[in-house]
Amino acid sequence: MICLSWLIGGLFIWYSGIVKLNIRLLYLYLFSFVGLLVVVIGSIQLVDLGMKVFLFKGADQYEYVRPIPVKEESLTREELTKREEEDKMIQEREMIRNRQRQFSTAMAMIIVGVPLYLYHWKTIGRERA
Repeated sequence: MICLSWLIGGLFIWYSGIVKLNIRLLYLYLFSFVGLLVVVIGSIQLVDLGMKVFLFKGADQYEYVRPIPVKEESLTREELTKREEEDKMIQEREMIRNRQRQFSTAMAMIIVGVPLYLYHWKTIGRERA
């Protein structure tokens, strides 16, 4: 944030001798850019999620191996199989939750970014006309 204010201050000093700088116009361009950037990042996340779901189905699946108990003989083969099935179900549920989180984050970015961009860009258009 400090770097951004330093950049804006530098632009103000540089432009002050050449053109009368309109702070409001600078603000509008800056927030229009921020809105567009948020939309682009949200869209990239949606494309990433779509590729994971439809093209690269194993991209977001992680292997988890439960630690081996100290007393191996205390568990029967059936209990071990049951534990493995439970682990697979837990991994499946976690993968679905991660996809839902990624989708909701991407959609929130797009829902916030589009109005932010459009409002500021239309305001710039009205001021230039």
